[in-house]
Amino acid sequence: MAREKKRRSRGRRSPLAAAALIGAGLLLTGGAYAGASAAIASSDTQTAAGAELTVEDGQKLFVANCATCHGIDLEGSDAGPSLIGVGELAVEFQVATGRMPLQMQGPQAPQKHPQFTDAQIRAMAAYVQSVAPGPSYPDEKILDGEGDVSHGAELFRINCAMCHNVAAAGGALTEGKYAPALTSTSALHIYAAMVTGPQNMPVFGDMNLTPEDKRDLISALLYQQEAVQVGGFTLGSLGPVSEGLFIWIFGIGALVALTVWITAKSN
Repeated sequence: MAREKKRRSRGRRSPLAAAALIGAGLLLTGGAYAGASAAIASSDTQTAAGAELTVEDGQKLFVANCATCHGIDLEGSDAGPSLIGVGELAVEFQVATGRMPLQMQGPQAPQKHPQFTDAQIRAMAAYVQSVAPGPSYPDEKILDGEGDVSHGAELFRINCAMCHNVAAAGGALTEGKYAPALTSTSALHIYAAMVTGPQNMPVFGDMNLTPEDKRDLISALLYQQEAVQVGGFTLGSLGPVSEGLFIWIFGIGALVALTVWITAKSN
C-alpha cells in the first residue's frame, strides 16, 4: 500500500505546469495568426498599390477623405475652398506633398509625409479633373532638366528669389507664413507650384513664363539640387544673417576666450 501511494505522488502534475502549457499554446497560436494576418495584409497592400485605380475609385477616396471640407460636389464649405477649376495638377501637388488632408488650421499647410499611395493620389486627381477640369500634367520635355540652366537661374533670381532665397533655401514671409525650400522638390511639383499658385505663391501663366521658360527654371533648380557646394559650410544658405550669427558666436567668442587666457597667463 505504501509503494502504491508513493507511485501515485510521483505521477501527479503541478497546476502551474498545466497553466504554463496552456499559455504556451495560446502564444504559439496567437503568433501564427498574427504572422499570417500580416502576410495577407502586406500582400493586399502591394496588390492595391500596384493596381491601376479608376476615376470611380478616386471619387470614393475623395468622398471618404476630402468631401467633409471641400463638399461632395467640390463646391467647398466653411472649412475648405472650392475645387472647381483647380485641376488634377493642383490635387496631385497638395496631396502628394502631404499638405492635404490638412492636419490643423494655421497660417499655411505644412509639408508632411503623404497619406495615400501614388495610385490613389492619381485617382483622386483624375476624379477632380473629370468633374471640373483645370491645369493638367505637363509634357515630359518640360520636366527633363535639359533646359538652359543659366537662363533659368536668371529667371529664378527675378521671379522667385525674393521669397525662396537666391539659393532656393526658403525664407520667412509675413504673419507666420513662409516660402518652402526647393532643395529637394521634384520637377513636377516645381511646375505645379508655378502653374497652380498654392497658398501664398502667385500663378505664373504662359503670359508670364512661357513653357520653355518654365523648363529652363526647373532645369536650373534641378542643377542646383545636384551641384556640389564648394564654398565650405553653407550655414543653411540663409545669407548674412546666419553668417553674422556664426561670426558673432564663434569669432567673437574665440577672441574673448583668447583675451581671458592671455590675462590669466600674465597674472
